Amino acid sequence: MSRDIIFKTEEYIFSYRVAGLLVQNGKVLLQRTVGDAGYAIPGGHVALGETNEETLIREFKEEIDLDIKVDKLRWVGEIFFPWGDKPCHQICLFYEVSLTDNINIPLDGSFFGTEQLEGESFKLEFSWVDTKDIKNIELYPMEAKQYLYEGLDEVKHFVYKEHLN
Repeated sequence: MSRDIIFKTEEYIFSYRVAGLLVQNGKVLLQRTVGDAGYAIPGGHVALGETNEETLIREFKEEIDLDIKVDKLRWVGEIFFPWGDKPCHQICLFYEVSLTDNINIPLDGSFFGTEQLEGESFKLEFSWVDTKDIKNIELYPMEAKQYLYEGLDEVKHFVYKEHLN
């Protein structure tokens, strides 16, 4: 099993993640851990020796049995947030992705999948959210709301700092 690029020290966590912006019929696919209020953009941690494209293809296949094609890089995020009891510094690259012919998920509403992270399994809820309604939901990182509302037309860089203890 390959090792995800997550490094922990006594004071900090660093993680390298990629996420896939899948927009279909004016709706974007979002995920959240069952029981959480906030959504995130589907994706996962890059494993050592793995490309961003390979990671996105693997993550979509593992979590929701979906084959995707990785298209253009859209956003580069420097994201700072609390991860448990430690602050996390995350670099996340967001790519536009598209469906292939193998569609194993509903293209409307919500459905469930599973995420594996550091030996733990988490049940995920995936939902299609209309891009016009994106400003009315809790989505992390916050910059994603505005960028999704504006559309995917250029590469953007952002820094997001959530309150850290």
